[in-house]
Amino acid sequence: MHRACVIGAGSSGITAAQVLAERGIDFDVFEIGSRIGGNWCYGNDNGLSSAYASLRINTSRTVMEYEAFKMPPDYPDYPNHWQVQRYFEDFVEQFKLADRITFRTRVDSVRPAADEPGYDVTVTALDQPDAQPVTRRYRWVLVASGHHWDPRWPEPPIPGEFNGQVLHSHDYKTPEFLTGKRVVVLGIGNSGADIAVEAGRVAARTILAMRRSAHIVPRYVLGRPADATARLMSRLPVGVQQAIDTAILFLARGRVSWSGFPQPKHRVLQAHPTMSSELLPAVRRGFVTVKPSIAEFDGHTVRFSDGTAEDADVVIYCTGYKITFPFFDPDFFAAADNQVRLYHRVVDPDHDGLYFIGLVQPLGAIMPLAELQSHWVADLIEGGAGLPTRDEMLAEIDTWQSAMARRYVASKRHTIEVDAFAYLRELKRERRRAVWWAS
Repeated sequence: MHRACVIGAGSSGITAAQVLAERGIDFDVFEIGSRIGGNWCYGNDNGLSSAYASLRINTSRTVMEYEAFKMPPDYPDYPNHWQVQRYFEDFVEQFKLADRITFRTRVDSVRPAADEPGYDVTVTALDQPDAQPVTRRYRWVLVASGHHWDPRWPEPPIPGEFNGQVLHSHDYKTPEFLTGKRVVVLGIGNSGADIAVEAGRVAARTILAMRRSAHIVPRYVLGRPADATARLMSRLPVGVQQAIDTAILFLARGRVSWSGFPQPKHRVLQAHPTMSSELLPAVRRGFVTVKPSIAEFDGHTVRFSDGTAEDADVVIYCTGYKITFPFFDPDFFAAADNQVRLYHRVVDPDHDGLYFIGLVQPLGAIMPLAELQSHWVADLIEGGAGLPTRDEMLAEIDTWQSAMARRYVASKRHTIEVDAFAYLRELKRERRRAVWWAS
């Protein structure tokens, strides 16, 4: 029963599998779809992924790649999802992982074993007619199922009734259906910016509505990818980083208000930035009009919090995702209000052998973080590393959550936020300390 279960074969699941295989730890991977890649697999038949046709990474190639397997040097600075998917497929082929993944298999439940340490994992094969659920026991479970698959809608719902077409960005693929229509996009995250720009090219009118403004970061700053100096900058105090980033952004694109975009009331690095080189020009040229948040619906009329109103045919919610785990009983583990209490964002202090890979929202790329998380988990599984007491783990979680609450604007988007390079250093320190915990 000394075997690990990895849930999901997206970018976090495949690196977890590679690390476990490298360490000689026996494991199974269960993937609900028929391909690897998760959100990066366009048209994924898992029914959960949300890539749209124009999607590109928001962190540059050298920041995103795994340490164990570099991206091809002929890739552009910001690869598209087809290139990222091919990179993942090459990764799986390089490390001979495909035969370790059971595809088209849904994880129905994960429950603590009744008579010994470990977990009973119940799965169902989706491609077998009349397949019955099968339960297997594992000593360790690595949850790598991601957190961008369960769409979050405004809470409470916006008052009134809208009589046009409504969809979430999760279901958006291409903009052709918006041609000639009046479109309202709600949300100023990366998806909201991308969709608003695409709608602005084909729609009769495009409104981008937002509760609060955002710092718009162009993909290139002074001729280099915007995150080219992120590793070095991350070693500076946050206040110094904010001052430098503010100056650099001003030189790169001026004040966003000069483009007719509302100036953010929060400082840089107090909210997740929005990466776009096209949004501000689209606003300046009139392809996209910016409004405050939606106050209510009235048929085809959308009323905004500033008292203005627009007639619309389509409303697209770019309002993020809920963190949910359908295979857990809520009394066992849940993320109420997107709050996840994990030691160093990986270890559940209350359930021995339960780990989460990639359950972070980084200022940076998630792939190297998931890779190093997997190495730490492998250390713990092998027994050469240990953990502090439960009380000490809970104290670390409280300290981290308090720090995040002080730094970031209040939002369910920021409950799992980390600075990528600072977090990598944090994990490396913990791996060193873990050797002492085991002694």
